[in-house]
Amino acid sequence: MWARAPVLALVLAFLGCLPGCALLRRPPAPPAHELEVTATAYNSLADQTGPGDPRVTASGTTLRPGMRVLAVSDDLYEMGLRFGARVSIEGVPGEWVVEDRMAPRWKRRIDVYMGDDRPAAERFGERRVRIRWQAP
Repeated sequence: MWARAPVLALVLAFLGCLPGCALLRRPPAPPAHELEVTATAYNSLADQTGPGDPRVTASGTTLRPGMRVLAVSDDLYEMGLRFGARVSIEGVPGEWVVEDRMAPRWKRRIDVYMGDDRPAAERFGERRVRIRWQAP
């Protein structure tokens, strides 16, 4: 029985450190960012995208209808809306992922991917929205 005492003491010491043990604490989540931007919508159509395959994004992702993907302006990309960032958009259901970039002329702008459905993109139009994200 006494041979087990050191092991028992170690277990009790370990259990005693659980509430404040640095090894078990998660690092704090990075702060969420929030910003008002202009939102538009785009499709996988050659007349709406840059040169090359209209289904391949700047990050190399191949788009398929139904994906919740965003393109962002260069200034937003520099603010932390990098490829893989998950974004919620006020008034637009679901979580969206940044996978594409917009032409350099745009500022504080996102483009919501609408597959091949041009009428849906036209109905979406242009609107001011509040977005929220955490850098990946």
